[in-house]
Amino acid sequence: MKISIVRKLILIMLSVLAPASVCRAQSQVAGDWLGTLNAGGTQLHLVLHIATAKDGGLTATLDSVDQGANDIPVSTISLKDSKLSLTVNDIHGTYEGNVNKEATEITGTWLQGQPLELNFKRAPAQSTATAAAAAQPLKPSLDGLDDFVIQAMKDWKVPGLAIAVIQGDTVILKKGYGYRDLEKQLPVTPNTLFAIGSITKSFTVTTLGMEMDEGKVDWDKSVRDYLPTFKLYEPVLTEQMTIRDLITHRSGLPRHDFVWYTSDFTREDLLRRLQYLEPSKPLRAMFQYNNLMFMTAGYIAGQLNGTNWEDAVTRRIFKPLEMTGTNFSELDSQNSADFAQPYRKGSDLKAELKRIPFDAQCPNRCAMGPAGEINSNVADMSKYLLFHMNHGKIAGKQLLSENNSIQMQTPQMAIQGAPAYKELGEASYGMGFFLSSYRGHKEVEHGGNIDGFSAELAFLPSDKIGVVILTNLDGNPLPSIVAENVFDRLLGLDQVPWNQRTLAAEAGGKKSEQEAKDKGYTPRKLGTHPSHDLKDYAGDYSNPGYGTVTIAPDSDKFKMTLNKVTRPLEHYHYDMFQVPSDPLDDLQKTKVVFLTDMDGDISSLSMPLQPDVKDIVFTRMPDRQLTQRSFIEAFTGDYEIQGSPVPLKVSLRGENSLIISVPGQPDYKLNPKRGTTFQLADIAGITIEFKRDAAGKVTEAVLNQLGTVVILKKKLTP
Repeated sequence: MKISIVRKLILIMLSVLAPASVCRAQSQVAGDWLGTLNAGGTQLHLVLHIATAKDGGLTATLDSVDQGANDIPVSTISLKDSKLSLTVNDIHGTYEGNVNKEATEITGTWLQGQPLELNFKRAPAQSTATAAAAAQPLKPSLDGLDDFVIQAMKDWKVPGLAIAVIQGDTVILKKGYGYRDLEKQLPVTPNTLFAIGSITKSFTVTTLGMEMDEGKVDWDKSVRDYLPTFKLYEPVLTEQMTIRDLITHRSGLPRHDFVWYTSDFTREDLLRRLQYLEPSKPLRAMFQYNNLMFMTAGYIAGQLNGTNWEDAVTRRIFKPLEMTGTNFSELDSQNSADFAQPYRKGSDLKAELKRIPFDAQCPNRCAMGPAGEINSNVADMSKYLLFHMNHGKIAGKQLLSENNSIQMQTPQMAIQGAPAYKELGEASYGMGFFLSSYRGHKEVEHGGNIDGFSAELAFLPSDKIGVVILTNLDGNPLPSIVAENVFDRLLGLDQVPWNQRTLAAEAGGKKSEQEAKDKGYTPRKLGTHPSHDLKDYAGDYSNPGYGTVTIAPDSDKFKMTLNKVTRPLEHYHYDMFQVPSDPLDDLQKTKVVFLTDMDGDISSLSMPLQPDVKDIVFTRMPDRQLTQRSFIEAFTGDYEIQGSPVPLKVSLRGENSLIISVPGQPDYKLNPKRGTTFQLADIAGITIEFKRDAAGKVTEAVLNQLGTVVILKKKLTP
């Protein structure tokens, strides 16, 4: 959910080639070469075609037999002495090897983040033309899956993984790998509880679908028909948003996830705050993943059930499917006999694995539950998977109408962007499921990613093959990698090296980031300093959508608390500060910019908490004592205006407000700022600051009218 995993597409890692060991003429390496690349437990068979160009140089293309990818262009190829070098620019990879004396073998290394052995042998006559045809068809089988999973878990440092595989109507595999608790070396079992994250969304849609089958809701009616208090940033969105829009990520709103991720706001409070969250696109114009809209849909499902979302899901799904181990609460999971601990590591493959605490903001039944709250195991999830593979039917009973089940698995919103690999089809979103194709077979799937956990549920409906994978490491791509490997095996196809492709992309991205860092490419302005003393930045700042930010001194730095989440702040440049870099922190490198008003005072701060809309502005709140009667009562009284026989009168109104009055004019409310300064309500640029003498008695006020400053002496009371 968090930042909920939508399948990570990685750059293709297909290219390679190598040179010789003795001085060779260019023409001696011309021809076809057969190679094998060992990639993360699988083998990738390659055919390299080298030809002599008219200018005497070399050209080359590459075929990947297992993937059916032919004539991949080689960007550069050269032969110097016996050393052959090759690059493929599209994937930022290089290969170097040595050609033997007889020009029959090339031995070398492919480098893309990490070195991999790749050797070629000259192809016998006619062999390349028949290489693909000679490949023997594979028998559908899960043989070798254990070795693949164990190796891939090591590659990604995943502590524990549970898997269930369905073929036809039968669960053919239900197994655990690794550890649910790494420190105690407790093994994963089919009953180990994991958070399933955003896979929860399909439970929300399923529940609404059942309610629709009963005539309680209509996908295409306005949200306000069922939730009259529903209100968004723009009136047109408020009026036109339908239930279907809520559950297809086409609301026009970007994620705005930090509203809920940093807080313990209730479901009702989050609904109220929606009106302050800026959209970035018109309604139905673009796919934009949004957890808050699913929370809204779940809230409505609960209301229609006469209770709440959790009770509706329990009655309509958990009980009929006998999902007895599944729950909505991290506390319930931790009180069970078999649950997984959450882990996290940095993006670097070499980063240290760390156990993290369960969510402190939401230990029990979260407000965002309908978007990603459920905890389950593969024993239970295999029942749920089979239920959707059979279009809403379980044990011969139709719980969800076939029509609504089909709608869940039918495109509702296109997802922009071409697939990165030929094995993958164009993507769209149904209702609670992502839709695409895998190697020509329709695929229905949804991932789940929440603090400490990653998961994947996927099936090929026409082939009756399904898989659910749960892991206890957040942000890792292994669930998708294993799912696709299972599909390859049960479809009887050669295995696509998804694991190696993903590893190479991860390493390549890290290498590029480090290169930019080494070259000093940074927007930071060095040698600058803040415009104010650090104490002047301290205070509370508020935004009606996102909540409250508190800035507090912390030695010679700050600490920032955004609702319930506290982070240190370090100076970046000028009046900008940032959360320190920490790959384990979702708020790392978040920038905080402080802004001043016309009086030179710090009046607000802004943060880019949602990059595709304007920075989120938090307005400085008045010092707390300025809203306390015991403190502000001392400011009441008459103040002399030089040259006027009529004084300015300051008096209390209500329990904690001040007003000023001048005979013949309307009263003006004083809005508290900080210290002992107030601003005239609705009139920008006019402030009044009350001054005390050495004894602490209020003796005068300083009136600032757009830069013209006068002193008002307080009349002494007898």
